[in-house]
Amino acid sequence: MDEDLLRSTVDLAQKLGAEYAEARLHKIKTTGCLLRNGVPEPAMIGDAYGIGIRVICSGSLAFSATNDLSWDNIKVILEKAVKRAKASSSLLEYKIILSEERAINEDWRAEEKKSIENVGFEDLFEMLKNIEYQIKDGKAGVAFPNRLLVSTTLLEEKMYMNSNGARIRSRVPRLGFYSYVTTSYRGKTVTITIPSGYSQLGESGGWEVVDRLKIYEYVQKEAENLALVVKNDQKPPKETVDVVLGPDVSGIIAHESSGHPGEADRILGREAAQAGESYLKSDDIGLKIGSEEAYVSDDPTILHSNGFYLYDDEGVPARKRILIEAGVIREFLHNRSTAYEFGVSSNGASRSMSYDREPIIRMANTYIEPGDYSLEELLEDIKSGVYIKSFMEWNIDDKRFNQRYVGLEAYMIEKGEIKGMVRNPILEITTPKLWSSVDARGKEVEFVAATCGKGDPMQSAPVWTGGPDMRLRAIRLGAR
Repeated sequence: MDEDLLRSTVDLAQKLGAEYAEARLHKIKTTGCLLRNGVPEPAMIGDAYGIGIRVICSGSLAFSATNDLSWDNIKVILEKAVKRAKASSSLLEYKIILSEERAINEDWRAEEKKSIENVGFEDLFEMLKNIEYQIKDGKAGVAFPNRLLVSTTLLEEKMYMNSNGARIRSRVPRLGFYSYVTTSYRGKTVTITIPSGYSQLGESGGWEVVDRLKIYEYVQKEAENLALVVKNDQKPPKETVDVVLGPDVSGIIAHESSGHPGEADRILGREAAQAGESYLKSDDIGLKIGSEEAYVSDDPTILHSNGFYLYDDEGVPARKRILIEAGVIREFLHNRSTAYEFGVSSNGASRSMSYDREPIIRMANTYIEPGDYSLEELLEDIKSGVYIKSFMEWNIDDKRFNQRYVGLEAYMIEKGEIKGMVRNPILEITTPKLWSSVDARGKEVEFVAATCGKGDPMQSAPVWTGGPDMRLRAIRLGAR
């Protein structure tokens, strides 16, 4: 990547009158292989490389991008960006001001033992064929007549500079797997995903990720569980019960019910038309939203995570963000602009998914913190309850206040022990009721990969969601 090109771009922006300028060279290479019922589909190949530029003039921000990296072209789009910013400044009610941050000069990369660039289509298809062999004949009398298996690799490289003196270069490879499986049992068909809930198996790293995730063992076990789920017809109890949520469910709750409403641009109303609003207000730091056992964090620095990064796309060091602590709202997710408005420092939550997308506030790896209990200890004093280990669908309103999660693999709890399966218990609940009902958390945190959508044009960010088993008291579940 051309460091001199970035430096020249930032210098010229300042000469043209920008009080702040930044430039980001951003390269993404993607591959995807699909196996449909054992037959390879055409492979997907993506290759995007270009420059994104932001300038601020008299409090007005303008963004431009191009994949034509000739200096003549960059000068043209830069001049237009500065003119747009200057022309718009008189129309603004509020000026864009960035928080003061330390200028970083750093090269960093995610750990990669077996280079992702050495992974070919043959490797990806071979992995899918091995998975296909495991599940093609169905499980426990349940047929899997339609199977779509997908494997992906992504290599993201960036070079960033700004007029505050920051210079950061990065490299993050990722590998992922997901699938859609149609089940058939006694004339009834249901389409289910592995992993459940339209999640993925994915991490940052090279080809070693396949072994680290134990993909083959995972899919084998999940397929067996899905067959049992499909065969089960037992409805969940109608009376109020205690509920234990598995890591998959607590993870999606952390992401949707805490992470999204904690994004400062949502709180300020800037994402309302694109991705929704937030039940939180600007002065809600310190608001009591849940019990003493409610803890949610977001941490981009977790090694091997799907949302891994060490510096965001405004040059700010990444760190763990404490969103909810002992039931209290402790921190919002910020970029430099919202951080200034809130009178704090940025916590490094600004990310862009392509050279032609402006950096916006994003989650990375959002999860419920571990507690002190084993699963057995969470169950032991429950007389009657339900263990919702995984989910098949969810929805939540624009303000992240009313939400609904439909269980997939779920079991009755009787006198502290897991008993027979129950079919599709529904947790429909408000955000304060949910977090106030938490009274204990398991010791072990588990993660799955996901793709988080936000922005207009849409930006799909790689993330992790996760948590431990988590116990809720006195919940009334719904049923289909």
